[in-house]
Order: sequence, then structure tokens, then C-alpha cells
Amino acid sequence: MSNTLTTLSNELATVVERTSRYVVGVHGHPRIPSSGVLWKPGVVITAEHALRRDDGIRVTLADGSTVTASLAGRDAGTDLAVLRIEHPSEGIERIDAAAAGDLVLAVGRTQNTGVSAVLGIISGVGGAWNTWRGGQLDRFIRLDLRLYPGLSGGAIVNASGHLIGMGTAGLSRTSPLAVPIATIDRIAGELLAKGHVARGYLGIGLQPVALPEHLKSSLHLAQGQGLIALSVEPEAPAGRAGVVIGDILVALDEKAVSDTDDVQAALAPGSVGKTMQASIVRGGELKDIPIQITERPRRRG
Repeated sequence: MSNTLTTLSNELATVVERTSRYVVGVHGHPRIPSSGVLWKPGVVITAEHALRRDDGIRVTLADGSTVTASLAGRDAGTDLAVLRIEHPSEGIERIDAAAAGDLVLAVGRTQNTGVSAVLGIISGVGGAWNTWRGGQLDRFIRLDLRLYPGLSGGAIVNASGHLIGMGTAGLSRTSPLAVPIATIDRIAGELLAKGHVARGYLGIGLQPVALPEHLKSSLHLAQGQGLIALSVEPEAPAGRAGVVIGDILVALDEKAVSDTDDVQAALAPGSVGKTMQASIVRGGELKDIPIQITERPRRRG
């Protein structure tokens, strides 16, 4: 038994050592640094929520040296930020595969402790998942491990040392998640190209509301609830299209909506510029209103 445990321990230590060559420390927070991963030459990915400034960001490399980084872009929806640095190294080897029960390691780097690692498992895997911050992960990967301060933004690797995602404590209030490879590829590409991720925008405040049985029957609606408009910005897409306070949204782009997550999914980056049919209930009647989707305004300051 001792030989088996010793072998396992040595193999895990080897995976951490190999991974650590691609893991950096990111100093973009006045108190708590975070970690990052060399994604490809000159490009580092890290956790967006751990960056409290856009300028003056520094990165500690595997050899202990510290270099200045420039922010290529950040996306709160997927908790991903991309930094540019002067570094020729190729990115870490990665694989877009994960299964519940897989053994994983979270590997990060801090200025005070150097390389840090935590052992755990993948406790749950699902399909595409809408985050509470308005983005979408291509896969839901829940981790059963503890991300200590400074480990958000670091590498999540499997037992073979392949990167399966970026660890983050910023997208779930209950457990850490891994931002999957496909999501990083998609979002990082857009951030490098444009500096931000363009998501669709309606300009309407919505809240779930139950649909009375008589209304469901008379309008031939299958769902039990819709989304009532509590506020409408006059110059935003929904307001310009004629949506008013009190309208109940039941479908968008010919897909039933009963929760704000459904609307967020419909307003994915590819929706910008499209005209969507919004099916609303007004005065006991069902109306279809075409809405031209614009880009969600970006926060200033």
C-alpha cells in the first residue's frame, strides 16, 4: 500500500511541477493577487473578478521574474480576462474533456508562496450553462476542491497534466467551477480581436410571473409562466419596438421564455444585429413584435 501511495504522490508532484511552468502570478488587485495560465505565446488568461484595475498589472513568471502586462480585454459574464505579456513560451497542453469523478488538480502561483496546488475531483458536469453574470459556459464543470486565495485564474488539470479549464470562485456562490477550454477559446479570441464581448441587449427589466390557466388555455400556451416588463428604456431596442410596462414576454426568437436565464441565452454574442420576434401577452391577447437587437452597453469606470 505504501508503495502505491508513494507512486501516486510522486506522479501528482510531477504533474504540478510540469503544470507550474505555464502558471503565473497576476498582480491586478491591491490586496489579493490571482493566478493565470500561459494560453499561447504572449497571452495569459486569468479570472476577471480578481482584476481590480486595468492598468499597472504585473505578472510573475515561473522563473520568478516579474513583467508588465497589458489588458487585452475582460468579460465579466464568463469571468475571463486576457493579458498580453512579452513571453515566447507556447501555451499549456489542453484537452476539452471532463467527466464527473475525474481526479483534478488546481495549480496556481502567488508571490509569497510560489506554486500552490489543491487536489480534488470533478463533482458534476453538464451542458451549456448560463452564469449569473450574463455569460454562458459551453459546459458546466463543478469542482470539489478549495480554491485558496490567489488560486482563482489558475490551471485546472487532469491526472495526465492536461489543462481542462481555468479555475474560478467568481461564477458560483456554492462551489468553484472550471471555465472549459471551448469557452476560453471562444471568449479569449473575441477579447484579443475586439477587447470586449458583444452581447445582445433589449433594454427591459423583466421578472417571472405566473400565467393564469384561462389565459394559457385561450392563447394555447404550454408554459406556466412568462416575464413581465417592469421597466422599459424608451431609446433601447424593446422600447423603440413598442414594448410597454406590463407586457408579458412569453417567447423570444420563437423559443419560449419563462426565466431571465432563457432571455440571456437568446441574447448570446451572435444575436447582436439580428431582428427577433418577441411574443408578448398584452390585454389578454398575444402579439408578435419584431425587435432589432443591439449590443449591450458597456459599463464605464
